[in-house]
Amino acid sequence: MPRGLRMRHLAMGPPWWHGRFHGAGFRITIPREAILEVLSKTQKHLSAEEIYLAVHRLHPAVGLTTVYRTLELLVHIGLVFKFDFGDSRARYELSSGPKGARHHHHLVCTACGRVIDYTDFIDEEVELLQQTEKGLAKKYNFKITNHLIQFYGLCDKCRSKE
Repeated sequence: MPRGLRMRHLAMGPPWWHGRFHGAGFRITIPREAILEVLSKTQKHLSAEEIYLAVHRLHPAVGLTTVYRTLELLVHIGLVFKFDFGDSRARYELSSGPKGARHHHHLVCTACGRVIDYTDFIDEEVELLQQTEKGLAKKYNFKITNHLIQFYGLCDKCRSKE
């Protein structure tokens, strides 16, 4: 482990994702740690190339192929969500943080590509989603553990240009 990361671990303890990694039976490597650090410090939905550039600044030996492979592993073990917002690039974000899951939905502008995370769900929305999940689980004998919802349309700035 690089000296900077080791010193932080000694001072603050390991990051929240260490337990998730070990629980899934995987080691924590420098590229894995670096990618999770990059994702934990942004509110944006980064592409693999953007993640690579951020990681590469600190760890030049980490290649783009390693970033792609690591992202797929992180998606597989549930630490990272992978999205397609219609711009022909996969986008990534952490599935949870140190305080647990931060469930949200996305509003995607089809004109400018802006993505808005929203968490201020209205009561009717929560009730509808709970009923939908319950109905689908029963109908298909399926245990639903999560859902991803994206709404597409025009943001306020693009609507004002019309």
